[in-house]
Amino acid sequence: MALNPFFLQGSSGEQNLVQDLINEQIRMYGVEVYYLPRKYITEKTVIREVIESLFDDAYPIEAYVSSYEGYGDNPTLLSKFGIQALNELTLVISKERFLNYITPLIQAKSNIKLANRPKEGDLVYFPLGKRIFEIKYVEHEKPFYQLMKNYTYELRCELFRYEDEVIDTGYPDVDDALDGTNEEGTGSEIGSVSVTQTLTLLGVGVTATAVTGLINGGIRLITITNRGGGYTSTPIVGISSASVSGRTGIASAVMIGGIVVCNDNVNPAAKSVQSVELINPGYGYTQTPGVRFIGGGGSGAAATAVLGDGIIGIVTITNGGSGYSTSPNVIFSKVGGIGIVSATGYAVVSAAGSVTSIRITNAGLGYTVAPTIRIANPNLSGSGTYEFNEIVTGSKSGTTARVRSWNAVTNKLEVGTVSGEFIVGENIVGAASSSFYMLGKIDTDPIADGYADNKDIESEADFIVDFSEQNPFGMP
Repeated sequence: MALNPFFLQGSSGEQNLVQDLINEQIRMYGVEVYYLPRKYITEKTVIREVIESLFDDAYPIEAYVSSYEGYGDNPTLLSKFGIQALNELTLVISKERFLNYITPLIQAKSNIKLANRPKEGDLVYFPLGKRIFEIKYVEHEKPFYQLMKNYTYELRCELFRYEDEVIDTGYPDVDDALDGTNEEGTGSEIGSVSVTQTLTLLGVGVTATAVTGLINGGIRLITITNRGGGYTSTPIVGISSASVSGRTGIASAVMIGGIVVCNDNVNPAAKSVQSVELINPGYGYTQTPGVRFIGGGGSGAAATAVLGDGIIGIVTITNGGSGYSTSPNVIFSKVGGIGIVSATGYAVVSAAGSVTSIRITNAGLGYTVAPTIRIANPNLSGSGTYEFNEIVTGSKSGTTARVRSWNAVTNKLEVGTVSGEFIVGENIVGAASSSFYMLGKIDTDPIADGYADNKDIESEADFIVDFSEQNPFGMP
């Protein structure tokens, strides 16, 4: 039976009226989001798996938040890959607005597969939560053909998990959600990002300087007579007191693993004493002091001290310098007489790249004039400002990564999509900015982003099982 001819049943005028009403409602009660179309750069030839994607455009468009009570379901999964937040978001956008506004802007661009509607795999930046969501499904038949036409797209989205995609839209709000430089100065708010590394780089360095004096009756060196074994922590080096008018020496033990002595080191984590370094040789000794090793959980270590006159005293750092990635060479001049035995030692470098102290391995012998101390130069070059998302390359390792953020004050470079392993001491060179600085420290711990608890869980687990041992569940 034919439809009633006296009713229009979906004329273009009726359909346009409904579309205009929907558009107006979304503009009134919706929010402005950014639509990021995916560009397919590289795909596998067989199953068409996407290897490399690019998001370099962001288009503002109004959307109604259908999941108005909060992120849908809000599931958080604990998997072998860590804690994953799978927050869901449902948005409704106007079909007409997409076709008339976004489609003309993207249909002529290369590597865009579908331009006449939103597609699965594209991204949406949600400004209320400062998060990026990935479109998992596009519903185009809801409501179902009112007046014989559809008017909206329902975008069912899931919190985007960043992997190897390149995101550089040029919109600060969108890009800052990825690199973590929000206005509060806190960590990344994208909510689900790939593993990043924080590289502490060294700027233009300053050479460290130090001075020392001469003493008599001081400890020249300490020699190990028995390494002992079974030490699970570094023992304290105890040295007998000097005379009333003197000063007792201070030393520190250096440990070594992998040595089995009388079965004391059956535990692979246990160590023996390799050597002893002088922090302060002391002075005023009239007889050779005794040396003991206290604590550390092991036993058997023994050492003897050797006294001398005309040896160097404690070394004072007058300028810690900057820009050191590794311990520099330390040279004590050989001045003040014949038959002098030169002092030897090495520099202790902080994470910030400055020299904090000089450990003495041999205080020398026979000096009549205090030697001068020469500390090798640090890295004396470096310049530029790294750009967001540019590729940086390690000059020695060839490792590549993409810049997430760069702090010129702290010289910290956060990178993602790391291919390979960086080497401390190599230059990190920016492909676009030509910036280069020497790498001083690598930190692979995840940042505390407020969402994932992986680091907290690992820390708590260490109180239950000692993962410093190779076999935490018992001896072999």
